[in-house]
Amino acid sequence: MSEDAPASEGERTVAFLLSLRARGVRDLALLRAMERVPRDRFAPARFADLARQDVSVPLPCGQTMTAPHTVANLLGALDMQPGARVLEVGTGSGYVSALLAAMGGEVVSLERYRSLALAAHERVSDSGFGGAVDLRHADGFQPDRTLGRFDRILVNGVTQAVPEALLARLSPGGRLVGALRVEGAARRVVVTHVDDGQFDHATGPALRLPPLIPGRSRAL
Repeated sequence: MSEDAPASEGERTVAFLLSLRARGVRDLALLRAMERVPRDRFAPARFADLARQDVSVPLPCGQTMTAPHTVANLLGALDMQPGARVLEVGTGSGYVSALLAAMGGEVVSLERYRSLALAAHERVSDSGFGGAVDLRHADGFQPDRTLGRFDRILVNGVTQAVPEALLARLSPGGRLVGALRVEGAARRVVVTHVDDGQFDHATGPALRLPPLIPGRSRAL
């Protein structure tokens, strides 16, 4: 192959994974999931060339696909376990939903924008993980109580405080990962349900994540 020949799918994947490893991502289960779930298939077609780079990608409705390194930061803190029931707040493109499923999760994902939820459902199904992801157009800040409790909750954005309704859906021993606005900066937060009604909050590094808006959009 000449130096000017375009890289193959496999070469692009290897380069993508190596770039994440160079930034300190060492979780093998996560790296395998990122190998199985091509990010470019979840990005809007006009931004597909950016999908294998460590950058955020614009989505409709003013939303974004989070940069892969930030996704890895969140999922690493989530400590995913095969068979875990996972609630995801903020589906976006569906990429992280598919990653959670590829890591063995039984996923319920809530997206406030109907158009994003429909597009994400199609992409997740096409990726082969539709059977493991229950994707809904709903308010992620107020999940339906009939959903029960979850072993893991992932909040894909920044909030001012962890919603009490989400803590109520976290099983004892479970873990919630998201981001809080602390002194003007977004910082990762890990909440562990240590006992019935008792929660341990641990603030971590700064992250670049968009703010999350409560409620369900009825216009888009």
